[in-house]
Amino acid sequence: MDLSVVQGFTKSLAMTVLSEIGDKTFFAAAILAMRHPRRLVLSGCLGALIVMTILSAVVGWAAPNLISRKWTHHITTILFLGFGLWSIWDAFKEGEAEEFDEVEKELNADVKSNGGETKEKNKDADDLKKQSRPFLTQFFSPILLKAFSITFFGEWGDKSQLATIGLAADENPLGVVLGGILGQALCTTAAVLGGKSLAKQISEKIVALSGGVLFIVFGIQSFLATV
Repeated sequence: MDLSVVQGFTKSLAMTVLSEIGDKTFFAAAILAMRHPRRLVLSGCLGALIVMTILSAVVGWAAPNLISRKWTHHITTILFLGFGLWSIWDAFKEGEAEEFDEVEKELNADVKSNGGETKEKNKDADDLKKQSRPFLTQFFSPILLKAFSITFFGEWGDKSQLATIGLAADENPLGVVLGGILGQALCTTAAVLGGKSLAKQISEKIVALSGGVLFIVFGIQSFLATV
């Protein structure tokens, strides 16, 4: 295998795992899996993260063609160093319990606002409801679509997405995609199978600090590397 692919793969895998464990989408997947069938939640969350990873890598791959290679290299270096400091700051500012409770409150508010929609009065009403469903829900479970949308929009603009764009601009995009997808699969599966207990056993502060150090190492490596 090409060395550049391996390098992009390992960097992306490490970055994804340390960025996603304890992230809002990690807790969202854990909470959804407590209330709905795990296979649907896993499929929806993982599908969204795979799409997001591929989109981010494509943007990162295209960036050097729109902006000079020198500038994308410098921007990537600044991104890594900035995200490293951001993660370290988050490690001292927030706790995992607060993050979990915040996500749970958001999902509870969503459930309450839509609570009446899930009640079925009789078979006729149920059949009518199925006929009036949006096109996508005729083929996909509403739970799967909910998990997909919460995860996709939760990741949009997140530091892990921006870091993936920066990494794909500086490393082999194929390696970044493969490493990112494997990392997302590991984290999402862990969240769905036992996210709440895992979050209590692993200190989010340690994970955030490790991620911050890793980003800073990537930044220093990028700074010292030739364009």
